[in-house]
Amino acid sequence: MTVVSGGTKGQELADSLLEGVVNEPMRAATKLLGAHSDGYWLRRLTDDQELAAAVDHPLIDLSGRYPTLDWDGVGHLLQTPGWSRQASRSQAAVLEFAASLVSRCPVQLGKVTQAVDDGEFQLLLAAMEEASYGDPR
Repeated sequence: MTVVSGGTKGQELADSLLEGVVNEPMRAATKLLGAHSDGYWLRRLTDDQELAAAVDHPLIDLSGRYPTLDWDGVGHLLQTPGWSRQASRSQAAVLEFAASLVSRCPVQLGKVTQAVDDGEFQLLLAAMEEASYGDPR
């Protein structure tokens, strides 16, 4: 299976990256990125060559049995100066929060909560709960 970001919905992109993933925080963080702005970050991490160049490899690995999101690469990206210049403050906060769920980025919750709107805040809460307790489905 390959990840195609063009007309694919954010949730479908997230689902394609969750094949074989059993780690609850990684599942929650990936679902968060799929739900936020219809997969904004999953599309960028798939298609944006500038982000891939910042970490010297693709952030979505298509070479294995299942496509995977490289959370270590995302953590490295977040430490790269200027990584967020094409993202809004709330978009950057959501990616940082997602990376924090998988222990790839320390995050200051006050900064995050001030950057996101009510809908995004609810997505963050749901992701944190799923990372802690598993998918409620």
